[in-house]
Amino acid sequence: MGLRATSQDLRVGAERLPHPAAAIDGDHSRVLTRRPSSDFRRIFDEHAPAVARTLRYLGVPESDLMDAAQEVFLVVNRRYREFEGRSSLSTWIRQICLRVALSTRRRRGRRREDVQEQPPDAGVDADQYALIERSQQRELLNGLLDALDDDQRAVIVLYEIELLPMREVAETVGCPLQTAYSRRKAALERLRDALTEGEGKS
Repeated sequence: MGLRATSQDLRVGAERLPHPAAAIDGDHSRVLTRRPSSDFRRIFDEHAPAVARTLRYLGVPESDLMDAAQEVFLVVNRRYREFEGRSSLSTWIRQICLRVALSTRRRRGRRREDVQEQPPDAGVDADQYALIERSQQRELLNGLLDALDDDQRAVIVLYEIELLPMREVAETVGCPLQTAYSRRKAALERLRDALTEGEGKS
């Protein structure tokens, strides 16, 4: 499997997953208490799905996803007046996501949770089967991403899943453009090896 094929597999796998706005839907009033302006509500509504998705693929467990997303928007709320527009707003928010994801994972000591799913009974409908399948796809994708170091993972998530231009990826992670390309190449090679190892065990 070549590097391009590996990249396409990641992108297709991510596109099959549900948009995770529901991870923080209906609970954003707590985040908005300090800045109840229409501007901030617009920022939240526009960026909440991308924030939840980015945090998820940066390794934040589902059980911590809502808290981590709220932490991102609390920082946005607190520091928005300091935003000088040197980068795009989405880049600035994703930079916050990177820091929050790293701190969340460190707090957990990289402890992995083993979720035991009950097998569906005869009464499970098609929608529930689809949810189970998407959950398994998400688990597989996150398992592959776990094979990467933090720098490589950030580049892959932002470029291959979030589909940002590489120049914006480099700006977000704070590295030269060529370094970002090098991290992507190394990450895809590692993912290809992980896929090969997984196929050999199956």
